[in-house]
Amino acid sequence: MKSKREELRRRQQRQKLIKRTGWSALAVIAIGLVGVVVWQITRPSAGEAVPVMADISHVEETTDPGPYNSEPPTSGRHYASSLEAGFYQEEDLQRYLPHPEGLLVHSLEHGYVIFWYNCETLDASACQTLKEQIQGVMEAVGNAKVIAFPRPGQAEPVVMTSWGQLQRFNEFDPQLAQQFVERNRNRAPEPNAP
Repeated sequence: MKSKREELRRRQQRQKLIKRTGWSALAVIAIGLVGVVVWQITRPSAGEAVPVMADISHVEETTDPGPYNSEPPTSGRHYASSLEAGFYQEEDLQRYLPHPEGLLVHSLEHGYVIFWYNCETLDASACQTLKEQIQGVMEAVGNAKVIAFPRPGQAEPVVMTSWGQLQRFNEFDPQLAQQFVERNRNRAPEPNAP
């Protein structure tokens, strides 16, 4: 027969063990969360690095905000307005001429990623497939801070840009495109802007 004292002592030891285990589990979770945050901040960007231009000021809308140090632009002078996330078709281009870059570079400054696409060298079926692939990537990343915009005359069917980063595609690779978005989105001077 166990004494009350021994039973009380065992109960206290069990409670201490449960507390230690709980605190240890919380510590492991906290360390894991800190590790994930640090990894997100320090992991390298995807694509080709392009030097950020020194002049990133606002210019009057309808004026030419260029020249830029990359084609398409990854930073530089821009308009005070930006474009919302979404897929823009060739017929939308007319509304934003003559300098859609002024709006799009401002979106880049807010942490957006842009798919600049050109269907001029593709037949109708290949163009439709390309657009569907781009839209698939945009949906996979939640359609958050991503824009697809037509760029007639561009050499490649797709070039992706983010602030100071560029990825060219002679053949579109959805996995690489999604990686570019995930690694580069919100890496910009104003990532908390809408």
